[in-house]
Amino acid sequence: MELTSFVGRTRLLASLRQRLQESRLVTVTGIGGVGKSRTALRIAHQVRSQFRDGVWYADLARLQDPGMVHHTITAALGIADQSPRRGSDTLAEWLADREILLLLDTCEHLVDAVAELTQELLSASPKLRIIATSRRSLNAQGEYTVAVPPLTVPGDDPMESPYTNEAVELFSARASAVAPDFAVDEDTITAVAELCRRLDGIPLAIELAAVRLRTLSVQQILALLADRFSLLAGASRTALPRHQTLRAAIGWSHELCEPAERLLWARLSVFAGDFELDAARYVCAGNSLPSERILDVITGLVDKSVLFSFSTPAGQRYRLIDTLGQYGGEWLDKLGETEALRRRHRDYYLQLAQRGEHAWSGPRQVHWYVRMRQEHDNIRVALDYCLSQPGESRIGLDLLSSLWYMWMACGFAREGRLYLERALQVSVQASKERCKALWVLSYIRSAQGDITGAISAAEQCSTDAIQVGDSGAVILATKMLGTAAFLQGDLKKAMALLGVAIEFHRGGRELNPGLLPAIVELSLVLTAQEEHFEAETLLQDCLRICQDRGELWLRSYASYAMSLTHRATGRIPEAVDSARLALRLKRSFHDVLGTVMTMETLANLAVDQGDADHAAQILGAAQANWELFGLPQFGSPFFTAEHEQAVKECQRILGDDPYQTAFETGARRNLEDAISYALGEQDFD
Repeated sequence: MELTSFVGRTRLLASLRQRLQESRLVTVTGIGGVGKSRTALRIAHQVRSQFRDGVWYADLARLQDPGMVHHTITAALGIADQSPRRGSDTLAEWLADREILLLLDTCEHLVDAVAELTQELLSASPKLRIIATSRRSLNAQGEYTVAVPPLTVPGDDPMESPYTNEAVELFSARASAVAPDFAVDEDTITAVAELCRRLDGIPLAIELAAVRLRTLSVQQILALLADRFSLLAGASRTALPRHQTLRAAIGWSHELCEPAERLLWARLSVFAGDFELDAARYVCAGNSLPSERILDVITGLVDKSVLFSFSTPAGQRYRLIDTLGQYGGEWLDKLGETEALRRRHRDYYLQLAQRGEHAWSGPRQVHWYVRMRQEHDNIRVALDYCLSQPGESRIGLDLLSSLWYMWMACGFAREGRLYLERALQVSVQASKERCKALWVLSYIRSAQGDITGAISAAEQCSTDAIQVGDSGAVILATKMLGTAAFLQGDLKKAMALLGVAIEFHRGGRELNPGLLPAIVELSLVLTAQEEHFEAETLLQDCLRICQDRGELWLRSYASYAMSLTHRATGRIPEAVDSARLALRLKRSFHDVLGTVMTMETLANLAVDQGDADHAAQILGAAQANWELFGLPQFGSPFFTAEHEQAVKECQRILGDDPYQTAFETGARRNLEDAISYALGEQDFD
């Protein structure tokens, strides 16, 4: 996202385009503030038409755990990886036949992990090209490194007019944004040229200086900066001159901030990516910075270009760019507040996760889906704090388990499982927090088709829950064991266990993930036993609850299950309507497993309606996504039987070769296109 105009770099951009033609991995290097990210984004914009499947961006700046690199890239690509496989395997398979430019931004703190992953992905995907930005080379095989130098300054080229110099042009562009009456003319060019030279042509330093034109003349800025540099002379002798220049420029900008602005700058460094005003108020207020002043102080930092401000559908958000965030973090350490601020940051996102959990079954479900995906980077930072600090593991379990809806409905099942397993290894003592984490883990493992693992987690949850007297966890463990029994094909056991869970939750307790999923799953058990009237009655109750509460996620599953009941009783048009409603509802979430389940049903219904080619293409798309995001058909007899029935009918009607052609056509489509096709909104090419 480019928040300001791009100035200069014509030769560098031409060189980068050439290098990108010659090498599939280009690393853009340079010091902080020199414009690596902006340059990479600009070149990606210029060449985007050359990549059939698009340009994709992954920001690694605030990622702390090298083991999460592939998860971050997966999320950036919009992949809902819910399988139990290695994350890099899923990425490699998804990228295999796609023609993509992938931009990995800010890799210097994760060099080894990024280098290893890029090699794996480039080997698996012959049409993939990668641009990385880093303060140092990745040292990866086949890598071509392009250094981003500072901008040229007046005097570098004796034949160049100072008015057309790129550093001067950058200062002029930024100056006009903050001081519309300012112009680079014969009265100011000498001071502007000298200022750009003193700042060594470093874009960030020039931009910070230009902001001061709100209150100072360019001559005053130059004089004050000269004083700042003289004070620093002899300091940091081991640093490279341009590193000294940047730190001096940032430090000077820091000194020109009001005390409250400097304090907030430091405290905001605990956020990852962007954040909202309420988060800043909660985390950063206190000790001479009252909550009611936070907005005014943030406005001051935005005015000084320390913070970026931008609008989203959910409201205004703010971002501290990486170089300034690191500087703020150093000051936070000097103030001795880092630990306290990280804890408050964690507490805010724990409360946010719990608010989302409590609201999940209501009318703002889509809002919370969007919100938690937006807060993903900050959630990771909060989890990393819990898992790395002694004595914080129990709160980590609480945060992780409160986010069950994020793992299950927002497309992050694999990530949730890894975090939960790590946290449970650290926190081995029975507790209510551990019980909840165990049934959430069981839920995720079932979705991945790891039924043995799901049963193990649910049984451990039940054992621990009895020990600590947590009756609610016992019932949820029972529900998860019922889910596992159904997926294994043990219908009698599934009916008993799910029935217990439903009876316990009937009194108005949690709708999700207890009552409503148990009702849907019990209806599937009844359908498998050909007790269609009972299944339909249950589902009508479930749909009524969902409609009354404004719940959409489970409504989509109930509609899917209703389509199976309608089909089993010969009501094909009604079955099609129910399945299409389910699929349209699922577009509001990143629920790949529910989506492919519904697509399989639509394939069977297409066969029933005599359109085997349409069915075969849907099957191809569904199967490709099953394999990417989980164990196909959960490895369950119930779902496998439905799938095999559709395949056999398509092969019988079309013949083996035409079926395979149609199947492969469907398998090449991305999930959104496959959904559109299954809904009858578009045809495959």
